[in-house]
Amino acid sequence: IAAMEEEMNSLKLNETWTLTELPLGKKAIKSKWVFKTKTDENGNIVRRKARLVAKGFTQRYGIDFEETYAPVVRYTSVRFLIALAAQHNLKIHQMDVVTAFLQGDIDETIYMEQPEGFICDPSKVCLF
Repeated sequence: IAAMEEEMNSLKLNETWTLTELPLGKKAIKSKWVFKTKTDENGNIVRRKARLVAKGFTQRYGIDFEETYAPVVRYTSVRFLIALAAQHNLKIHQMDVVTAFLQGDIDETIYMEQPEGFICDPSKVCLF
């Protein structure tokens, strides 16, 4: 529950959506919670994470979206940078952007049902 609340706080802080009435003729995409337990090298639980995801498989091409794109790095690029750092005796630092996926822009209007356990007004949906 704490992990879900943390995720919801991030979504609210980033103003990810607004609650609105679902227009006639529109269908709201369902959502679900995905949970993950992070452990250290000894298998001890370090953190529990919860992510709210839209069930995007219910979207229709040309209506709900035009293209799909996920910016990812190629492993060959990562290996090259590590080799370059080793060759020049450079230090490498790693960081994790907790809400990186919230920083993207979408051109389409998306309606999603409110997340389970966090329904404020049952007559409204999330507008992206």
